[in-house]
Amino acid sequence: MPFDRSGLEILGDAECWALLESAPLGRIVFTDRALPAIQPVNFALCDGDVIIRTSPGSKLAAATRGAIVAFEADHFDTTTRTGWSVVAIGPARTVTDPHELTALQQLPLRPWGPSVHDHFIRIRPEILTGRRIPANTTTPVPR
Repeated sequence: MPFDRSGLEILGDAECWALLESAPLGRIVFTDRALPAIQPVNFALCDGDVIIRTSPGSKLAAATRGAIVAFEADHFDTTTRTGWSVVAIGPARTVTDPHELTALQQLPLRPWGPSVHDHFIRIRPEILTGRRIPANTTTPVPR
């Protein structure tokens, strides 16, 4: 496995997708009134895209129409001090095709809040990167 200059393992695309598949929560980074914004979201993967479900009038729905966004998911184990982070960057689009909407509604992607969440956002990653903090068996974990 290759490592970056800071000693983090560089992950390939297949490993990045597998880790994303295992994550229960991610974060979408978008622009809101010309400022960066980050929002935690639940998500699903479908045909190489990240799918997010939200309400049609949400700030997220308005801000991501045709925008380039970043999506990130990660995991960190405080006991072993290992972890990983995957970032996907690409255009986000509102799903409007009825056949596509029907298919996305079958995904295991349930909204958190009580309002109507029938708006789907599809992110097509053009850049996919991942890093892992490797286990270090030679250095004791500070307590």
